[in-house]
Amino acid sequence: MARTPTTTPAPAQAPGTPSHEDEVLIREIDEAVREDAVYTFMRDHGMKVLGVITLGVAALGGWLVWDHYAETNLEQQSEALISALDYADQRDFKTAADKVAPLLADGSSPGARSAARFIQAGAALEEGNTDKATGLYKEIAADADAPPALRDLARVRDISINFDRMKPADVIAQLAPLAKPGNAYFGSAGELVAMAHLESGNRAEAGKLFAEIAKDEDQPETLRSRARQMAGLMGVDAVVDVDKLMKDQGIDTSAADSDSAAAAE
Repeated sequence: MARTPTTTPAPAQAPGTPSHEDEVLIREIDEAVREDAVYTFMRDHGMKVLGVITLGVAALGGWLVWDHYAETNLEQQSEALISALDYADQRDFKTAADKVAPLLADGSSPGARSAARFIQAGAALEEGNTDKATGLYKEIAADADAPPALRDLARVRDISINFDRMKPADVIAQLAPLAKPGNAYFGSAGELVAMAHLESGNRAEAGKLFAEIAKDEDQPETLRSRARQMAGLMGVDAVVDVDKLMKDQGIDTSAADSDSAAAAE
C-alpha cells in the first residue's frame, strides 16, 4: 500500500532573528548609506583631495627632475676635474686651471669647488704666484661647506708655502690641532710645528715631536728618516728597533752579529 508523501516543515526561526529577506534589505541599506557617505565626502572635500593628489604628483615629478639635474651636474663636475688633472699631469697647468674655473661658482658642490681651488692654487704656484695660491688656500680653509679634510689640507699647504714669512707662534697656533698622532695630517703638520718650536728656541718640544713622527710607521719613510735625524740633533732617541732600522736602510747586520758572538767567546 503506497504511503502518502509528506513534506518536512521548515525549522522555526529563533525569536528576534532576521529573515533572509531582511538580511538582503539590511545589506542594501548599508551599501546605500556608504555610497551616500562617499558622495557627501567627495562633494564637500573632493576638490581638496584632488588638490593634495595633484600637489603630490607635482612634488614627485619635481623631485625626479631635480635628482636627474643634480646627478647630471655632478657628472659634469667630475668630468671637468678629471680632465683638469689629466692636463696637470701633462704639466699644462694653465689649461687645467681653465678647465675647473666654472666649478668655482656657487652652483658647484662644496667638494668640487674645493678641488677646483686646489688645482688653481697648484697652477698659481707653478707660475710663481704665491699670493694667488695663498688666497685660494685661505678660501678653502674658510669655506664652512667644504669637507673638513680638505679644509685642513688647505691650512697645511698655506702654512707650508708661507712658513718663512710667518711667526713661529702663529704656525703653532694654527697647526697644533693637526700635529697629533692619529691625525691624517700629523706628519706634514707635525714637521711644520716642530720646526716652529725649533725656531722659537724650544728644542725639547721640537725633539719630542720629531721623535713621535719618526716612530709613526704610518708616515712615509722619507719623512720618518728626516724626523729621526732632527730628533737625534735634539738629543732625543727616535729609534725603536735598531735592527729593523738597519735592515730597512739596507745594512747587513749578520757580520756584525758574528763578530760580536766571537768577541764574547
